Amino acid sequence: MSPARKRPIIIAHRGASGLRPEHTASAYRLAVDQGTDFIEPDLVLTRDGAMVVRHENEIGGTTNIAAHAEFAARKTRKQVDGEWIEGWFTEDFTLAELKTLRCRERLPALRLESASFDGTDPILTFDDVVALARAESQRVGRVIGVYPEMKHPGYFARLGLPFEARLASALKALDLDSAEAPVFVQCFEVQPLKTIRALTRARLVQLVSATGGPADQPSVSYPDMVTARGLKAIAGYAQGVGPDWSMVIPLKDGALAPATDLVRNAHAVGLAVHPWTVRAENAFLPQSLRNGSNPADPGEVGAVYKALFESGVDGLFSDFPGLEFAARARYLAAAPN
Repeated sequence: MSPARKRPIIIAHRGASGLRPEHTASAYRLAVDQGTDFIEPDLVLTRDGAMVVRHENEIGGTTNIAAHAEFAARKTRKQVDGEWIEGWFTEDFTLAELKTLRCRERLPALRLESASFDGTDPILTFDDVVALARAESQRVGRVIGVYPEMKHPGYFARLGLPFEARLASALKALDLDSAEAPVFVQCFEVQPLKTIRALTRARLVQLVSATGGPADQPSVSYPDMVTARGLKAIAGYAQGVGPDWSMVIPLKDGALAPATDLVRNAHAVGLAVHPWTVRAENAFLPQSLRNGSNPADPGEVGAVYKALFESGVDGLFSDFPGLEFAARARYLAAAPN
């Protein structure tokens, strides 16, 4: 009998964000219905220190704030981790003020179905997402975990809004402060993970990108962090690494190339590997997997899921958890090579 294949976890990237506006109750509930194991809330902070769920602290692109005349004067321009951005920023608003807004699709030209739900959902807090995950767990009869990301923690610390103690306190209050709890805490910066390591027993994941490096360590590059030596250093403070999926399955001449040694090297030092983020539209796929010329049309994304699962990843972020669920089922049913 062939050995059973490992069952990688499905992580709904901002919910089922290919089909509903990201980070909304609608997106999270749809992800649960489609079979996800974890839902991901990106966390930013309000003026009064609340952890709200937005991909960025600038919210002009993901809410209807531009239609709120009472907030027009708060539009501004700021530098966030070296990038100048114009818009409205969560740290300039109280939680009560942000709760008056409604969410909208960030990529309306690519995701027309999702954009049809604009204006439906309010902004959520981290507590809201944990409560939703627990209610959904009861509804579907399986545990739905949460996978929060600390966004721009160094930036917020410089504003007098340090992240780590807030999140650690919330994990304790929500009974998520253990290595067995259905939670992973992730961050692209390094020091915030090292700091929160002393404050919580929850599992931590170091995020890395294919280019650049952590905002809090300008002399370090992300590619260097996923060498065998770099991964050993990550294992000193985290339980997992979250690379751009192209760092696991690279692209060559517009097609998928053989897997790198990242997964093998990470596993050798005890790190789980949870790549991000698989998207189904042609716009996000290599040329060889596109169907036609419309960037919004779905391509042959199943080939990406298959290659990543076969590389040995322990979990995978996707904007389309239903497609990932189906691909995982096919992978688990197939005989190992």
